[in-house]
Amino acid sequence: MNYEKIKKVVVLKGGLSDERAVSLVSGGACAKALRSIGLEVKEIDANKETISELKNIKPDAVFNALHGKWGEDGCIQGILEWLQIPYTHSGVFSSALAMDKMKTKSIYQSVDLPIAKSIKVQSKSLLLKNDMKIPYVIKPVNGGSSVGISFVNRKEDLRHNDNNYHGEVMLEEFIPGRELTVTVLNDVPLTVTEIITESWYDYEAKYSENGSSHIVPANLPNKIFDACKKYALRAHHALGCRGISRTDLRWDDTKGLAGIILLETNTQPGMTPTSLTPEQAKFCGISFEGLCKSLIEDASCNR
Repeated sequence: MNYEKIKKVVVLKGGLSDERAVSLVSGGACAKALRSIGLEVKEIDANKETISELKNIKPDAVFNALHGKWGEDGCIQGILEWLQIPYTHSGVFSSALAMDKMKTKSIYQSVDLPIAKSIKVQSKSLLLKNDMKIPYVIKPVNGGSSVGISFVNRKEDLRHNDNNYHGEVMLEEFIPGRELTVTVLNDVPLTVTEIITESWYDYEAKYSENGSSHIVPANLPNKIFDACKKYALRAHHALGCRGISRTDLRWDDTKGLAGIILLETNTQPGMTPTSLTPEQAKFCGISFEGLCKSLIEDASCNR
């Protein structure tokens, strides 16, 4: 979209998902940044009245700062397409695809990206025998911000987690090693970050002050560093992402290149003060304001 034509922007934030609190912080930060570059910004806490509010405001573009269900899975994207309002981040299909962890893995596999073994089961079947070898991870098929993830290190852990899930869940082979992530902005992989935590990168570690430490850029062998960036870009393209995405990986350093495994791709990376994507952009010389401007410049329909 021609940036010169963008005067009035709506920032969608909050919403009804489990990631509402994170989205409110992300949206507030993005709205402040967009105002600082001279745009008229209206903030909408997304709910059932959002369509009416958008029709009344008539924005030139929407900055999508929603996370999780309804905001990141193609639902709000479909509404914006219907209303013909240009918007940021990925479109309907890519958003829905990346939100489903099993479908994401099938796309990875189709382009020869390395993945961990996983199966999808009904949550009511968690206590039944399955083909996953302990240790493994239980994840909601659709979800983000590490909400609802638990580890099975012994059979007793299954009984403890039996009532925590509803519907379909993914059982994924546990991959030992280092936690890595790469942001892709406008088809350019920025850098690799290593995430250091006391246990694992859960919701608390992601969004609490001092919950984790980030090494930017990650101290990795050049061939591993470069491979992570290439894999993230390939994932971005294979899923049809637009604007920005962040792909999370694990690396077992005892296996060299064969130790790199892709976990998932996030089409709506967090934009909070502790978030990884703004940190990577800053390392590459892109201010937070510049990052938000770049995303709003890319806003369009038919994404």
